[in-house]
Amino acid sequence: MAWLTQLFTKNPELAVYLSLGVGYWVGTRKFRGFSLGGTTGSLLAGILIGMFVKVPVTGMAKNILFLLFMFGIGYSVGPKFFKAMKGAGWRFGVLGAFVPVVGLLTAWAIASLLKLDLGFAAGLVSGALTESPAIGTASEAIQALTLPDETKHKLISHIAVADALCYVFGAFGVIYICGTLGPKILRIDLRAEASKVEAEYGVTRTKDGITSAWHPFEVRAYRLEGTARIVGHTVVEAEKIIPEARLFVQRLRRGTELLTPKPDTVLQAGDVLAISGQRDVLVRVLGEKAVEVNDRELLDLPVASFDVFVSNKEFVGRTLASIAGDDAVYSVFLRKITRGTEEIPIGTRTVIERGDLLSVVGSESAVERVAKRMGSVVRPLDTTDFVAVGLAIFLGAALGATVFLPAGTTKIFLGTSVGTLLAGVATGYIRSVRPLLGRVPDGAVAFMQSIGLSGFVAMIGLGAGPEFLPAVREAGLGLLIGGMIVTLVPQIAGLYFGRYVLKASPLLILGALSGAQTFTPGLAAVQEKAGSPIAVLGYAGAVPVAHVLLTTWGSVIVLLMSR
Repeated sequence: MAWLTQLFTKNPELAVYLSLGVGYWVGTRKFRGFSLGGTTGSLLAGILIGMFVKVPVTGMAKNILFLLFMFGIGYSVGPKFFKAMKGAGWRFGVLGAFVPVVGLLTAWAIASLLKLDLGFAAGLVSGALTESPAIGTASEAIQALTLPDETKHKLISHIAVADALCYVFGAFGVIYICGTLGPKILRIDLRAEASKVEAEYGVTRTKDGITSAWHPFEVRAYRLEGTARIVGHTVVEAEKIIPEARLFVQRLRRGTELLTPKPDTVLQAGDVLAISGQRDVLVRVLGEKAVEVNDRELLDLPVASFDVFVSNKEFVGRTLASIAGDDAVYSVFLRKITRGTEEIPIGTRTVIERGDLLSVVGSESAVERVAKRMGSVVRPLDTTDFVAVGLAIFLGAALGATVFLPAGTTKIFLGTSVGTLLAGVATGYIRSVRPLLGRVPDGAVAFMQSIGLSGFVAMIGLGAGPEFLPAVREAGLGLLIGGMIVTLVPQIAGLYFGRYVLKASPLLILGALSGAQTFTPGLAAVQEKAGSPIAVLGYAGAVPVAHVLLTTWGSVIVLLMSR
C-alpha cells in the first residue's frame, strides 16, 4: 500500500487509468442482463482506490476531460435537438422534457424533506435520474459558491457518494418500468403492440426479424424471350409495367454490342438485359421461363454503396413510400436508416427527418445523383476538425463564464460546462445543415463522450474515496429510499402523461421513457420483450431534449438548494 501511495502521489494519472480499466471491466459485466456501465464502474473504482490511497487530482485535468465530454454530447444531439418538437415526433420531444422536469421537482422535494446538503442533493439527481454528467455541472456550480475550499471539496465528494448509492436502483428502475411495470400499467401486450405499430409504419417482419420493405440492390442478366411482357416496349415503359414494383434496366447486350439504354430504347426479343429488382418481379415481367445468363462483361457495372446525410428540405418529412415513387431515387435501394446513434426500422410509412443517415446502394451514377438531391455523401474520415472543436469549446466555455442571471445581490453564471454543451449543440446543428463543416468522425465523438465522462468521474471518485464511508453513514437509508422515489415518480408520471395527455402509442411511450432518462438499456429491455426494434422511434425523439436538460440539472439543483 505504501508503494502504491508513493506511485500515485508522483504519478496520479496512473490511478485514473487504473480506475478506468477496473471500472470498465466491472461495469461491463452483466448479471441477468443488467450492468452498471463503464461510467458508473469507473466512479466506483475511483472511490474504492481513493478509500485506500490518497491521490492528488488537479481541477484542470478534470475540467479538460469534462468539457471534452460536454462538447461531444452536445455535438451528437445537436442535429435532433431543434427538430424534436417538429413533425409527428413532437410528442416524444415533449415527453423528453416532461420526465426530466418532474424528476428535478421530485428530487428537490425529497432533498428538502431529508435536509440533504448540496452535494447529496446533486448526487441524488445524477444517480436516480441516471445522468452522470450532472455530477460535472453540479461540481462546477458548487465551485462557484462563496464557501471555504474544504467545504467545497466535501460537498463535491458527497455528489459522488450519492450518485453511487442511487444509480443502481435508478438503472434497475428504468429497466423494470419500461420492460415490465409499464406494459402492465398501460395494459398492453408488448409483442401485439409491436406488430400493430409496425403495421402503422409499413414495416414487415420475417422469421429472422425486421427487414427492409425494399430488398437489397441486386443485378441479374436475362435473355428476353419472344413471350416476355416487355418485348416491344420502351425501357421506361418496361420499368413501370408493374407500378407497385421497382425494376430497372441498367444495361443491355444486342448481338455482340453492349448498350446503355435510353428511356425510349425499344426492347427486342433476344436482347440480354442487366436488370435490378426483386426476383419475383423479374419472373412476372420476363416470364417464368426466362433464361438467366452468366454474362460477366454485361454485369460488370460500377456499383456504389454510400451513406447519404439528408439535409434537403424537399425530402424531409416525407414517407419512404412517397420518396420511392420519386424519379430522384431511380435505381437506388435503401439498406439502412440511422438517426443519431440508433438504427431506425424501415417501412413504407417511416418518415425521413433532417440529419438522418441513409445507407443506399445502386449504380455509381444513380447513387451520386440521389446524394446530390437529398443532401451529401458522408465519406468515412479519420481526421477531426480541431479548428471547429477547439474554437467551439473555447467560445462556449467563455460564454458560460461570462453570461449570468442576476438573483438579488447574487450573480448566477451559466457555467463553462453548460456553455460548452450549448456550443456542441450549435456545432452539431450547423453540421446537419452544412454537413461538410465541423466534421468529427463518429468514433471520435464516441471517444470524447466515453473518455471525457468516465475519466472525469474516475477523478471525482478518487477525491471522494476518503469521504465515502463517513458520507454513507451521514446520508443513511433515507437517501436510498429517496433515490428510489426520484427514479419511479417521473417514469410513472411519464406513462400517464404520454398515454392520456399526449395520446401517443403505448409502445413508443416506453421507448421515449428510456430516452427521457438517456438510458439505452431501458430501450433494449423494451425491444427484447417486444421482439421488435420499433420502440427506438420514441427513444430517438426524447433523448436529445433529455440529454440537454438532465445535464444542466446538476447546476439547477445546487441553485435551488442553496437559496
